[in-house]
Amino acid sequence: MKFLTTLAWGLFLVFPSLVQAQKIVIAHRGASGYLPEHTLAGVAMAHAMDADYIEQDLVLSKEGVPVVLHDIYLDTVSDVAKRFPDRKRQDGRFYAIDFTLAEIKLLKVTERFDPRDGRPVFENRFPMWQAAFEIPTLEEELQLIQGLNRSTGKQTGVYPEIKKPAWHREQGQDISRSVLEVLRRYGYRAKTDRFYLQCFDFDEVKRIRHELGYRGNLIQLIGTRDSGESSTDYDRLVTVAGLQEVAKVADGIGPALPHVVTGASKASLRFTDLVGRAHKLKLQVHAYTFRADALPPYADSIEELFHLFFAQAHVDGVFTDHPDQGVAFVRLLAGEK
Repeated sequence: MKFLTTLAWGLFLVFPSLVQAQKIVIAHRGASGYLPEHTLAGVAMAHAMDADYIEQDLVLSKEGVPVVLHDIYLDTVSDVAKRFPDRKRQDGRFYAIDFTLAEIKLLKVTERFDPRDGRPVFENRFPMWQAAFEIPTLEEELQLIQGLNRSTGKQTGVYPEIKKPAWHREQGQDISRSVLEVLRRYGYRAKTDRFYLQCFDFDEVKRIRHELGYRGNLIQLIGTRDSGESSTDYDRLVTVAGLQEVAKVADGIGPALPHVVTGASKASLRFTDLVGRAHKLKLQVHAYTFRADALPPYADSIEELFHLFFAQAHVDGVFTDHPDQGVAFVRLLAGEK
């Protein structure tokens, strides 16, 4: 904490405009550094930690209900292979879209793990298969967040992501229409409402804005070349011409850490000019993903990582598994106790 306080005063002297700028902290899959991702318990914890926004990754069930799940697969966070062993596809995976909501609700959820060996992705997070968690619907998360906003007086926003829309259409479902219908029902419609909608697929971002008539805040996520998120050419999207196209339909971009800062060590650390070029086009920049237990080689702590991105790269927001640490950092920058 002493390090953060000293850092905050130093930043105030060197970067006075930084303190005045509004920086946001987005709880990545809820408070996923402390509780299993995308569970209602994790959402409640992120809300209590004063995250500005809470993220919801969305896929569809068999009957087209948006459920909060990072992957189109169920077998990385649940006991689906044990409970429904005969329901896997030829590739050996269990797809959410092949299960009704009632069946999905039967599954027990745990920390993310590798379905090949059952080992947790993050060894020191919440114990595997301990306590009772389930996969929530988008509607359930919105009800919880809005209820907590009312009972606490907070104004925590939501930040849903539409996952693999082209793949969903191949399966006969229109995920964007389904998601927008739920959002509108709960009052998330315009840019004045406290929410962002995000997607990796640039064709879908354009469709959401133009064909589906969406009027809220829209973020174009920037993936890596091998991410497999969509067929979008992300290398082109981060060029001047690409960003100009994005600015015609979106309000901001969500780049991965390497799009903003690169380096195999502190000695080779380098800042790209992506944030500056995006800001010239009035695009917000919300970078992902900040994890205290999975730091890049050029940072010794998550506080140092926040410093690099907020104070030196000047991003507008961060997605983090540890929202309490992000909120603490931003508050220190703003001079709060």
